[in-house]
Amino acid sequence: MAMDPRLLLALVLLLSPSTMLPFVVPARADLPGTWELLVPDAGIASMHTAVTHYGTVVLLDRTNNGPTRKMLLRRQCSLLRRQNDTAKPHDCYAHSVLFSPQTDQIRPLKILTDTWCSSGQFLPDGTLLQTGGDRDGWRKIRKFFPCDSSQYCDWEELDGVALARGRWYATNQILPDGSVIIVGGKAETSIEFYPPRPNGAVPFPFLSQAADRQGDNLYPYVHLLPDSHLFIFANSRSILYDHARNMALRDYPPLDGGPRNYPSAGSSAMLALEGDFSKAVIVVCGGAEYGAYIRMETESPAHGSCGRIVATDPDPVWEMEEMPIGRIMGDMVMLPTGDVLIINGARSGTQGFELASNPCLFPVLYRPDQPLGLRFMVLNPGTVPRMYHSTANLLPDGRVLLAGSNPHYLNNFRAAEFPTELRIEAFSPEYLSPDRANIRPIIQGGPDRVRYGEEFELDIALPLPLVGMMEVNLGNAPFATHSFSQGQRLVKLNVGATAAPIGDRSYRISCTAPPNGAVAPPGYYMMFAVNLGVPSVARLLQKYIDLNMVAGCTACVLKMNNIVAGA
Repeated sequence: MAMDPRLLLALVLLLSPSTMLPFVVPARADLPGTWELLVPDAGIASMHTAVTHYGTVVLLDRTNNGPTRKMLLRRQCSLLRRQNDTAKPHDCYAHSVLFSPQTDQIRPLKILTDTWCSSGQFLPDGTLLQTGGDRDGWRKIRKFFPCDSSQYCDWEELDGVALARGRWYATNQILPDGSVIIVGGKAETSIEFYPPRPNGAVPFPFLSQAADRQGDNLYPYVHLLPDSHLFIFANSRSILYDHARNMALRDYPPLDGGPRNYPSAGSSAMLALEGDFSKAVIVVCGGAEYGAYIRMETESPAHGSCGRIVATDPDPVWEMEEMPIGRIMGDMVMLPTGDVLIINGARSGTQGFELASNPCLFPVLYRPDQPLGLRFMVLNPGTVPRMYHSTANLLPDGRVLLAGSNPHYLNNFRAAEFPTELRIEAFSPEYLSPDRANIRPIIQGGPDRVRYGEEFELDIALPLPLVGMMEVNLGNAPFATHSFSQGQRLVKLNVGATAAPIGDRSYRISCTAPPNGAVAPPGYYMMFAVNLGVPSVARLLQKYIDLNMVAGCTACVLKMNNIVAGA
């Protein structure tokens, strides 16, 4: 019997050194997943990307990297006077745009201050909080208030409130009460909060301890655990942090395999929370050789190792495994199924301008429920290199949107090898293949509001009769930048053992909402019904929280709204 070529490729890569170049692959059609070009020219290259609760996508770049290919609306450019920029006092180019996957339309947005290597997070009401950057954006706080296509919305740069410290290369994470913690930054070893707290910035010595000669403590990986503490990882070290008391509760064992954070370009994700939500598993993958950034080595091979740790265990240890392909600057996207898509990046070099080569065009699927050694599957490669300053975001229809890639200090649309990338693509995992359309569920109805911990019902339609149990999973919309999706999480709800038929191939299933804001912080979530590994188009849930309430979050409710996603 002939071996499946997909399994043959995976076997060849697993048995070969992760840095081996080149490697032989079968035809693209033999590998799972499909690609599509959504927009040939978005006008800007997206350094930061976020999907709003209207299904639109905010793309945001630096404001000081030269002309883009998208102009601002009439009369807006006269308002944009750059601080400390006498050579170019007016800027009529857009450095942020709003993209609609439903219509493939692009609209320019007006951003004033410099957002270079800044950070962000959605607030409970769906507003995108955006913080820091360089130069005049160093201490800036910005907000984007999303709207539907019949309205006009744009960035607002807040006056009268600023960050306590300048934040460049920081990380944001929403907390159980709906506030946001802002961690670190270049030459900044402190944390602070939004809304601002009276004590301002609080010293955070862990980041100093994790630093090395080339940094490697920037854009720290911050994950909110279901006990409300934070798992914070920088370089090769990690701690359990009590943000309420500003206290490191314990050190985790160091992760072997070299540095993992900026500029060494690994990535991280927290796996799906499920069951009684007491267990949290963190995965950290990839990275550059130490010293590649200092020596500016573009051909230094990327690491392929991944560490996996149960952060909530009393005696945790790292379980090591190897990706099929060494990778830096890969994005880890939580899919509705609980699998993780690893996409984008390069096989050589490090983060930084002009410091990487050998783009990694092959996505890899990480299947956490499979045995050690069988968790990775190589997927259908793309054709567009997406390396430094590229992003990947889950869309409500289950596709993954790819944007950006600009390895140049200034925009260079004509570079021979890796030009500033303006194309927007979508990758469709295998669960969206035509041969699975007959098992794709459709969420037909459910309540408008449910409280945390309350049971509610969903009506689900299927093209074929239901076989087995349905999953209902909540995925939020993170802020993706520099190979890390800030705030990303997936929560698998507890679902009743039986589904009651309510019509021809329609079923009513009972679900239990997350118990509290530590498991699912307040905000908008994409709710997916998953049947035999195939997700529905998401229905949007919003968790409200009365910020005057404290422990127990008894006022938290979920409000459900329909969303129409692109085909």
